[in-house]
Amino acid sequence: MVNGPAIELRNVTKDYLTTRALDDVSLAVNRGEIFGYVGANGAGKTTTIKVLAGLIRPTSGTAFVGGYSVADHPLHVKARIGYVPESGAIFEKLSPREYLTVVGDLYKLPSAHAQKRIGEWLDFFGLDGRADQRMEVFSKGTKQKVCWIAALLHEPDVLILDEPLSGLDVETIARVKDLMKRMVAEGRTIFYSSHLIDVVEKICTGLAVLHRGRLIGAGSVDEVRRQSGAATLEEGLMKLWQEEV
Repeated sequence: MVNGPAIELRNVTKDYLTTRALDDVSLAVNRGEIFGYVGANGAGKTTTIKVLAGLIRPTSGTAFVGGYSVADHPLHVKARIGYVPESGAIFEKLSPREYLTVVGDLYKLPSAHAQKRIGEWLDFFGLDGRADQRMEVFSKGTKQKVCWIAALLHEPDVLILDEPLSGLDVETIARVKDLMKRMVAEGRTIFYSSHLIDVVEKICTGLAVLHRGRLIGAGSVDEVRRQSGAATLEEGLMKLWQEEV
């Protein structure tokens, strides 16, 4: 990675036909932090994440990951990020081991190294006993665990998460929270989008608040809470959103 923020958006706007999903959004995320990204349904959170992951192009503005333009260096950026979508989108006709082997090949991981890491992560997520079952019979939460492994397999510098705890059981959620804390302690960066404000308040250091495609607040969790004058982050966000109506 080159010098500068781990993630940066510069005046990013995204239009879908007559709908403006993002409206001149600018923010910077420091390396080694869990950065929360919150907003009501339709605020533009998933659109932002798709821009950062290189899945869609902004109408205007530029997104950077690790100092590299997502538009100009898409493969370089994708090789250094891990992405966990809310949908749990996977190839369901494959088993976890088969699917993760394909992921390892896409990232050009040496086969022996990839299989070692696949085994370690399957064990971490409690899937070692289901490694060779077809995923079409899995629950949403079990598929989400496989998505987590696919995002972590190549040891990304930046982890981009869109409602990553969706469908996970309580034990796995606790393990994932600890994992995220360890990752940022190692200097990696996590961009965390979620409706679970209590989780955001507990684990995130930085925070940005989105409303109808516009950034209406940013700073540390404490700064955003104080900005609203509320006792809790959840109350503060509700107040900020209501003020924008």
